Amino acid sequence: MYFADHAPPHFHAEYAEAEAKIAIDTLAVISGRLPPRAMGLVAEWASLHQQELQALWDKARRQEPLGRLDHCHKAAAVGDQREERHGDPQEVDPCR
Repeated sequence: MYFADHAPPHFHAEYAEAEAKIAIDTLAVISGRLPPRAMGLVAEWASLHQQELQALWDKARRQEPLGRLDHCHKAAAVGDQREERHGDPQEVDPCR
């Protein structure tokens, strides 16, 4: 997000050389393009953080410090989710 950015409320998502502007309320792509897999991850993450994204947009419009959101949402019980790899338990990474 950028201070004093134009409406509608949106955020910018980047992946490698690709970039897209995504509406916060509908999660529709306003402009740009991301590879399908990246767009899927962004859409999933944004749907989990829509209220926070809107609050950040409102702060940006008021020129207030924005803070940061987690780059990836992990389930609350991720510590309990385990996957066996060669006999060793590993934490499941939902961002893979």
